[in-house]
Amino acid sequence: MRYSYYPGCTLKTRAKELDRYARLSAAALGAELEELPEWQCCGAVYPMAKDEIATRLSAVRALMSARDLGTTLVTVCSACHNVLKRANEDLKADENFRTKVNNYVAPEVPYAGEAKVIHYLEMLRDEIGFDAVKEKVVNSFKGKKIAAYYGCLLLRPGKVMAFDDPENPTIIEDFIKAIGATPVKYPYRNECCGAYVTLEDKPQAQKSARRILDSAKAAGAEMIVTACPLCMYNLTANAPEGAVPVKYFTELLAEALGVKEVQA
Repeated sequence: MRYSYYPGCTLKTRAKELDRYARLSAAALGAELEELPEWQCCGAVYPMAKDEIATRLSAVRALMSARDLGTTLVTVCSACHNVLKRANEDLKADENFRTKVNNYVAPEVPYAGEAKVIHYLEMLRDEIGFDAVKEKVVNSFKGKKIAAYYGCLLLRPGKVMAFDDPENPTIIEDFIKAIGATPVKYPYRNECCGAYVTLEDKPQAQKSARRILDSAKAAGAEMIVTACPLCMYNLTANAPEGAVPVKYFTELLAEALGVKEVQA
C-alpha cells in the first residue's frame, strides 16, 4: 500500500517523535508513506472567512500534488488534517472558491477536490485494519489502562471531517484495544484542551488542560494518548504534579510493533 504523506511543520520541529514513529510503524505494517515533494505549512488554523483564499493555497497545493500522484493523502498532525480535509471539502462544495483557486494556481488540470484525505488512524482502521495491527503486535500493552484524548480538531466540524462520531468517538479506543491495552473512557476526552487560547488566556488553557488530566486520572487511566501536537504541548505544559503521562499514539504503536528503537 502506497500513500502520499503530509507531515507538516510541527512534525519536523517540536513533534519529531510523532513523525518518526509513524513512519517506522507504517513500514512495519506494509504501508509505504511517500512524503509530498515541496510541501508548505498548511497554516494550522482553518480560516473562517469564505473569501480568504491566500491562506488556504498551501493546503490546496498539497491536495493537487496528491491528486496528480494518484495516491491517498495521509496526515498525522490533527491540525494539518483539519486544514487539509476542510480545504478539500470546500473545493468540492463551493464553486466560487474552486474557481478562484484554479484561476490563481492555474494547474494543468483544474482541481475540484478529487484527492482522498485520511488521518493515519483512519489508515489503521479502514485500510490496514485493526485486526491486522493486532496480529503484528509483539510487545503487548496488556494490563495497561490507557485513555484516549481526541481534542476538537479531529472530530469537528463533524460532517466535514467524517472521522468518527464527534460526540462518542471510538477509533482511538479501538486502537488501544488493538495494541492489547484496556481503554479508559472519561468525560473530557473530546473536549478542547484550550491550546488555541494559551497566548490570550493562559489561565483558561491551564484550567482546561488540568480538567482533562484530572478526569482521566480519576477514571483510572495510567496514560493518555493523543494525535495532536498542540494538545500534547498544552497538556504536558500545564500538567499538575502527579498527572498521568501523555504520549503520542504513534509511539505506543511503534513499541507494540517492536520498532520503537529502530533508527529511521
